[in-house]
Amino acid sequence: MDAHELEERIASFPRWHYQFQFENGISTPMPDRAMVNRHEQRRRYFFEALLRVSGGSLRGHRVLDLGCNAGFWSLLAIEAGADFVLGVDARQEYVEQAKLVFEAKGVERARYRFEHANVFELDADERFDVVLCLGLLDHVVKPVELFERMTAAGAELIVIDTEVSRSRSSVFEVERQYDARHAVDYELVFIPSVQAVIELAGEFGLQAVPLAHEISDFAGMDDYRRARRLAFIASKGASLQGLAVGKPSLAPWWTSKLGARRALARLRGA
Repeated sequence: MDAHELEERIASFPRWHYQFQFENGISTPMPDRAMVNRHEQRRRYFFEALLRVSGGSLRGHRVLDLGCNAGFWSLLAIEAGADFVLGVDARQEYVEQAKLVFEAKGVERARYRFEHANVFELDADERFDVVLCLGLLDHVVKPVELFERMTAAGAELIVIDTEVSRSRSSVFEVERQYDARHAVDYELVFIPSVQAVIELAGEFGLQAVPLAHEISDFAGMDDYRRARRLAFIASKGASLQGLAVGKPSLAPWWTSKLGARRALARLRGA
């Protein structure tokens, strides 16, 4: 498509959550510059950690991006060499944005697909090596079923980015979704503690490591700064040694002696 058509199609959407840069200086509008920083910091924080665990690229991997929004993370996966990416979102508007982004970027059609669907109603026959579960776990009330579906798809690596409870125990706090449009099935959601994510992953044969907040600029990232949001890498086989593990100040449950012992035991087995 030419530049004029691209600009028109970008402008047809009322809002973009991610900034994409195209040729001819065209980009998606992001009035709040702090949000641009937020997504760049998140990329450095957990996406680079995924690449370290994967040997520097995603070549040879099929990636499932749950709650894909406009395809920001799907595009990063393609640029990192992923063979194929399936992005799924419950809002048609986001799926259309993602399709536009990939078309404008010239990504081969055989390497991706975007679907408007409930993540709990996906075709169970497709297999994926890597699952991106970013900003989704804290929007559902069925976390066990979510992990069942991710692991049933064959996931060897799962990246989780989620709001977390400050509880030192393994718990899920029940909250009402702040925006009903973001709810998956129900407006009630379960917010996991750090230990709950680790134990839930362990139930499905995954070792999960909470990642240290290696963030250089907290503009637009108040939830991370307040230790209310954390990312995890969960693996079935790949070694997680070398990842910067969350410090006690960022995971309040570790302040207990029991939590510290559990953390050390997991690190030794990493």
